[in-house]
Amino acid sequence: MDIVSLAIGLLSGAAGGNVAGKVMNSGMGTLGRSITGIVGGTGLAAIAPMIPGLAGLFGDPAAGAASAGGIVASLVSGGVGGGILTGILGKVMGNKA
Repeated sequence: MDIVSLAIGLLSGAAGGNVAGKVMNSGMGTLGRSITGIVGGTGLAAIAPMIPGLAGLFGDPAAGAASAGGIVASLVSGGVGGGILTGILGKVMGNKA
């Protein structure tokens, strides 16, 4: 396990969650969006290799790829997964007034 790729994936998940939450004007708050983004980013990285067609697209933070491609893949999977889960939960929980 490469700790740098894992940290980048977690931080980009938090960033993706916060960006999606701000765009949607969700009422989750910064901490809620960050936690949701981290969970979403990690979840996407974990399940992407199991989905046909997505196996090489998103990086697995636990794979230990210490290359530039592995870092970019961690950034993408964290940001996209964090944004998707935060967007879903933002719609379910409703927007703030």
